Amino acid sequence: MTENTFYNIHSSILQKISSEQAFHYRIVPIDHSQDGIIFKTDSSNLLQLKTELHIILNTNIVLEKCTPEELQTLLTFNYRTHSSKKINSLNYSDDFLEKLLIDAQNMGSSDIHFEPYEKRCRVRFRIDGKLIEQFVIPKEKYPTMVNKVKIKADLDIAEKRLPQDGRISINTNGNEFDIRVSTLPILNGEKLVLRILSKDSTIIDLTKLGFSKNELKTYRESLKKPSGIILISGPTGSGKTTTLYATLKELNKEEDNILTLEDPIEYTLDGINQVQLKENIGLDFVKTLKTFLRQDPNIIMIGEIRDAETANIAIRAAQTGHLVLSTIHTNSAWGTISRLIDMGVPSFLIASTLNMSLAQRLVRKLCNNCKVKSELDSSLFPTNFKIPQELKFHYTAVGCNSCHHTGYKGREALYEILPINKGLRVPIRENLLEIDSIFKENKILTLKQNAIKLINKGTTSIEEAYPLLTS
Repeated sequence: MTENTFYNIHSSILQKISSEQAFHYRIVPIDHSQDGIIFKTDSSNLLQLKTELHIILNTNIVLEKCTPEELQTLLTFNYRTHSSKKINSLNYSDDFLEKLLIDAQNMGSSDIHFEPYEKRCRVRFRIDGKLIEQFVIPKEKYPTMVNKVKIKADLDIAEKRLPQDGRISINTNGNEFDIRVSTLPILNGEKLVLRILSKDSTIIDLTKLGFSKNELKTYRESLKKPSGIILISGPTGSGKTTTLYATLKELNKEEDNILTLEDPIEYTLDGINQVQLKENIGLDFVKTLKTFLRQDPNIIMIGEIRDAETANIAIRAAQTGHLVLSTIHTNSAWGTISRLIDMGVPSFLIASTLNMSLAQRLVRKLCNNCKVKSELDSSLFPTNFKIPQELKFHYTAVGCNSCHHTGYKGREALYEILPINKGLRVPIRENLLEIDSIFKENKILTLKQNAIKLINKGTTSIEEAYPLLTS
């Protein structure tokens, strides 16, 4: 076994097990094949080890024997100083951040996490919504790296006891990025998170987000109304903001005055008046929204409906002839209505001003280079889940170099679109929250139904869509 073998094990493969598991079972994962995860081991009882690992990891296991010396080298290198070669290649030079960003950009990362622990400090990239370890930084070099980030973000390098927030502007390979920097004091030092905010709005397009033809038509019809509210719901990281920006881009016409209130401004849109929230100086949602109504707007975008006061001002803006766009944290399209009622907004006002409620999620797409077709297994589904008749097969994630050994590459949005028509205004006004019949009558596909469609097409896996199947 050569030294090069130790370096070529991808970090996402090594993350299949913890350091404790690696040393306890004396195993090191080295690759992923259609037969399962491939482990090196010096164990004398391969059958028992394979059985235990299959139970623990819930996946197929392939064991390859090696000598105790070879295994110890693999263990020590990969679980003590893994990726030291990668991080050393940065040389901790003044442009280390730009080089790190090139890596993040090439891999499609949205966030970079710097995390100090007792004996090591790691760097993870968030790719397609999941964190993947990329580098391990020697503990003694971590403070220097933190200070360099702080200096670039114009933060106080002497302040290590309190959280700080800053911003960095970078031009890499002709692409401009804003990087939002957040520091957090934790047990072993300061954790940093760098959010990459691309200034390139050309990548945002309603036709490329995942809407079906009928869904896009329905959504666009709601945008043609001169007044009312359109609310996009979903948990953090479900793509709500991207849908909002794509909507604004389509609505951006010379004859309209569009105002936005955001925290933060993630994309710069020419022709739209964007306001960055600054609560520390009194520039908050409520005060700015009241000012917006004196700025002769046609369209108002509010980053998020956070509380009753914001909701009521948004309703008032819609009543006085403005089109209002915003997001709200609920789990379904109908749940948005319940949330507004909980905030104290009268149901008759919701019925008269809400044009559309849209719920969305993001699911990772299976890598076309390595996904495998498999027979259906009822144990993969939630308890008492009724498997649709049209679902005969499914595809599973494997992992290869093309997808960084995750089995997934890219994400697609799922939507649940509820246009508020005359037939729905009475149930909303009377607070009738039994919705199954309403969805059937209006031929509205739920998030669960759209998830099943993607599984059937082989776009995503049962495992990835599982949270939607339980709803």
